Amino acid sequence: MTVMDEPILELRRVGKNFSGFRAVDDVSFSVGRGQTIALLGASGSGKTTTLRMIAGFVEPDSGAILIAGRDMRGVRPYERNIGLVFQDYALFPHLTVAQNIAYGLRQRPHAKDEVASRVEALCRLVRLQGFEGRRPAELSGGQQQRVALARAIAVGPELLLLDEPLSALDAKLRQELRFELKQILRETNCTSLIVTHDQEEAMSLADQVVVMHQGRLLQEGPPTAIYGAPASREVADLIGRANWFAGRLGGVAAGALAEFLGDDGRFLVPHRAEFEGRSCQLCVRPERLVILRPDEGAEGINLLQGRLVNAAFLGKEVHYAIRLASGREMLIVEPARDQAIPAADSVIRVGFRPADCVVIAQ
Repeated sequence: MTVMDEPILELRRVGKNFSGFRAVDDVSFSVGRGQTIALLGASGSGKTTTLRMIAGFVEPDSGAILIAGRDMRGVRPYERNIGLVFQDYALFPHLTVAQNIAYGLRQRPHAKDEVASRVEALCRLVRLQGFEGRRPAELSGGQQQRVALARAIAVGPELLLLDEPLSALDAKLRQELRFELKQILRETNCTSLIVTHDQEEAMSLADQVVVMHQGRLLQEGPPTAIYGAPASREVADLIGRANWFAGRLGGVAAGALAEFLGDDGRFLVPHRAEFEGRSCQLCVRPERLVILRPDEGAEGINLLQGRLVNAAFLGKEVHYAIRLASGREMLIVEPARDQAIPAADSVIRVGFRPADCVVIAQ
C-alpha cells in the first residue's frame, strides 16, 4: 500500500462507556483520501460520540483512532489537523465573514496577502462574494453554513468533520445546499466525515454510508448497496421506507428464485440458500410496488390485493395506503403523472418483481 492509498481516518475496534452504558461498541471503519463518508443513525446510536472521539473531545476507552496514519491517543483537539463544522455553525458574532474565514489562517504563520488571497478564493468557492464585510447576524442560515464550511477548510485540514451540517435549515434550503456542499467537497478534494440522522442527506452526500444502531456498526457500503441490500431490518428502516412481510423461505422454485410463504400470500423472491427453511422477513420498498389496472396482466410478477385506505398527492409523488386481507397496511409510492386516484375503499391490485424483494433472516 502506498502513502496515497493509506486511509486518512481509521477506527480500529473503538469503544466508549458512559457510567456503565456502552455508547460506542467495537466500531471499525476507514475513510480514504478524498472520500466522503456518512455516519447515519437515530438519536442514541453513538454517531455523535464517535465524531467527538475523532475530534479529540472525548477519549475512547478501547481501540485506536488514526488520522493520516498517526495514532491520536493523547493528542489534543487543536493538535489534530482537522476542520470541524458544528451543528449551530459556532461563528464568531463580532467578526465579519472574511474575518471568520481567516481566523484559523491568522493563528498560523501566513503572510497577510496570502491570507487575503485565500479568503477571496474561498468566498468565491462558497458563493459569498460581496458578503465579506457582513457579520453572522446579517446572514441567512444557508449563508452562515457556507461561512462555517469555508472557515473549516481554509487551513487545509487532513480531515473535515461535519456534525449534522444542514439540520438547522428549513427543508427546501436543506435540499438546495446538499448539492452545493457536495460540489464544494468534490472541488476541494476534502476527506470528510458527516454525522447525520437524515437518510437523504447521507445518501446524497456520501460515497460510503456507515449505519449505526445502539452503539454498533450494522452495515457499511455505498448508498446504493445499503439501500438495495440492507443487512437487517434496522438498516432498511434507517435508510428508506419499507413494507414488511413475515414468512418462511422455501427451496428453489424457478431458476435463481425461491418461494416465500407468508400470511399475505406466496411470492417469488431471490433464493438465499443460507435462509432456506427458516423464518424470514421480506422487505419491499414502496416505490417498487406498482398499482395495476383491472385489465392489466401480471405475468412474472408477484401479486397482492387490498382496499385503499388513503391516498395523498404530494406534488412529485402520490402515496397510497392499502389494507390487505390479513389486516396489514402497505405503502405504495408512485410518480405523479396525472393519474386518476381511486376512491377510498376501492379494491386495488398491486404487483412487484421478484428482483425487488429483499429477504432478511428473522
